[in-house]
Amino acid sequence: MSEIEKMIEIDGKTKICGLIGCPVEHTLSPLIHNTIAIHQGDNLVYVPFHVERDRVEDAIKGAYALNLKGLNVTVPHKSAVIPYLKELDPLAEKIGAVNTLVRVDGGYKGYNTDMTGLKRAMEKENIIIEGRDVILLGAGGASRAIAFLLVFQKAECIYILNRSLDKAQALADEVNRMMQTDIVKAVALDAYSDLPDKKFLCIQGTSVGLYPNCDSAVIEDAVFYEKLDAAVDIIYKPAETKFMKLCKSAGIKVCNGLGMLLYQGIDAYELWNGEHIDDVLCDEIYKMMREKTKVEE
Repeated sequence: MSEIEKMIEIDGKTKICGLIGCPVEHTLSPLIHNTIAIHQGDNLVYVPFHVERDRVEDAIKGAYALNLKGLNVTVPHKSAVIPYLKELDPLAEKIGAVNTLVRVDGGYKGYNTDMTGLKRAMEKENIIIEGRDVILLGAGGASRAIAFLLVFQKAECIYILNRSLDKAQALADEVNRMMQTDIVKAVALDAYSDLPDKKFLCIQGTSVGLYPNCDSAVIEDAVFYEKLDAAVDIIYKPAETKFMKLCKSAGIKVCNGLGMLLYQGIDAYELWNGEHIDDVLCDEIYKMMREKTKVEE
C-alpha cells in the first residue's frame, strides 16, 4: 500500500471520481488526483474502472446513478462516450473527443482537457501558440485534436506534415471547414524544404519513438530541425525521444508530453471541484510522475 492510499480515509461523504478505459491498469491518473485530494484536504478518492467497448453506455449511466462526481475517459472511449453525454464544451465538440466528464443536472458534460492541458504545459515552458507558425507532425487522432487547439489558440499558420498527403489534406480541409478558416495547410512529410524560410514551433503528434521503439523519429534530417525554435513531443515515455534528442542537438527548446498528462489531470480536478491548484503542488506531482515513469521504463 502506498503512502497516498494510507492517508485516504473513506466515509459516507467521500466523493468518487475515476477513469474509464480499456486498458487502465498502468494509468498515472490516480497518482495525480489522489495526491491533490490529500494536499487540498478534499474528501475525494479517484479510482480506475476497466470498461469494455460494448459497455460504455452502461458505464456512463451507472456512474451517474452511483453519484460519481466526475470521470476521465481514455482510449478507446474518448469519442464513444459522446452520445451518452448531456452537454459538450465547444472545443470538445469540434474535436469530437472528450477525456473529462463533469457531473451536471441529468448527466455529464464533456470536456477535452487533453488539449487545454497541452496548452497549459506549453505555457509552463514559455511556449506560446498565439501568432506562431506551427508545424504539426502527423494526421492521426492526436494531431486532429491538436490542430483544432492551434486554431482556437490563434496560431498564425499550421502546416500538417504527414506521410500520406491525402490524409493530411483531409484533416486540413476538415479543420478549415469546421473552424471557418484557411490557415491549415497540408504538406508531404518529405517536402519540409518547401516550407517558408522562417522559424517554426513544431508539435510531434505521432506515436513514432514511443517506448519500447525509441530509436526512430518522424524526420531525422538535421536540416529540418534548423527550421525550428521550439518543439513539443506529446510522447512522455521515454522521457527523451529521438525527436527530442535531435531538437536538443540543434539547440531547440523542447519538452515531452508528461506536462500535458499532468495538466489534463489538473484541469479535470479543477473542473470537478471548482478550485485552483497552485504551481507548487503541480511541480511536486510532476516530479512524482517523472520518477514513476523512469522506474517503469
